[in-house]
Amino acid sequence: MARIPAAPPLEGLRRQIARHRREKPTRSDRLFVRETFRLERSAARAKAREWFETWPKAAYWTEVESWRQLDGDEIEFTMRRLPSAD
Repeated sequence: MARIPAAPPLEGLRRQIARHRREKPTRSDRLFVRETFRLERSAARAKAREWFETWPKAAYWTEVESWRQLDGDEIEFTMRRLPSAD
């Protein structure tokens, strides 16, 4: 009868992850360049296109991170991209 191997102990991995998090806090806020805009709908589309043309998605991971429609025809949105294509 084949014996099922026991699960590996995870305590060492937990300690290693905790040490890494202490020594190198997350850089997620610094990893991306973000800019928030509040524009009329057609101007908002033009601004988003401008970002995608200036910083192509494939190289800079450019994206509309969030958006919401406000009163009238105004859109508030946040664009996000990497600081460089490297």
